[in-house]
Amino acid sequence: MSIDLNDTASLLGSRICHDLISPLGAISNGVELMSMSGVADSPEMKLIEEAVESANARVRFFRVALGAASGSQMLARSEILRLLDGCYGGGRTVVRWSPPSDPSRTEAKTAFLALMCMEAALPQGGEVSISADRGNWQLQAFGPAVRYDPDLWSVLTRKNGQAIASSQVQFALLQEVFEATGQTPLVGHSDSAVSLRY
Repeated sequence: MSIDLNDTASLLGSRICHDLISPLGAISNGVELMSMSGVADSPEMKLIEEAVESANARVRFFRVALGAASGSQMLARSEILRLLDGCYGGGRTVVRWSPPSDPSRTEAKTAFLALMCMEAALPQGGEVSISADRGNWQLQAFGPAVRYDPDLWSVLTRKNGQAIASSQVQFALLQEVFEATGQTPLVGHSDSAVSLRY
């Protein structure tokens, strides 16, 4: 996919993530220096370390999902696995990334936004599998409780969907990506699963 996604919202996302990376890195370095200087391990220090690691992982994930993307730039599969492990490695939702090759930055952005939509359907956690074959992508979400809101998911297939909350902005952003790239999403669901193909 060679389409550039550099709309205003994506540029804003890139800028915010870029500006947050440096201070988070400084906090992380400060915590490391404190531990090297003999500050005893404590539950408080452990909590700070985990919070900084989590914030760093989320910002790097959001940089791909919400930031500008160029179809000519590739994102290494190893980097994607690192980002997913940082965001989901210790959580209630397990993410399985199956595409064997390095996707374009645009493909990665689309898949990450789709993953965020899938995550919204799993209020109690679960599993999301992501696969791709010759440009055809598929995501499947399974969990003990699946929340499927047909009006919300219909945002992906029409421009003027329902009003959405800030916690659901990924649906509107993914719809814009589909429109820009000319892709057609197909959504399916059951009591225990949601699927998205494009």
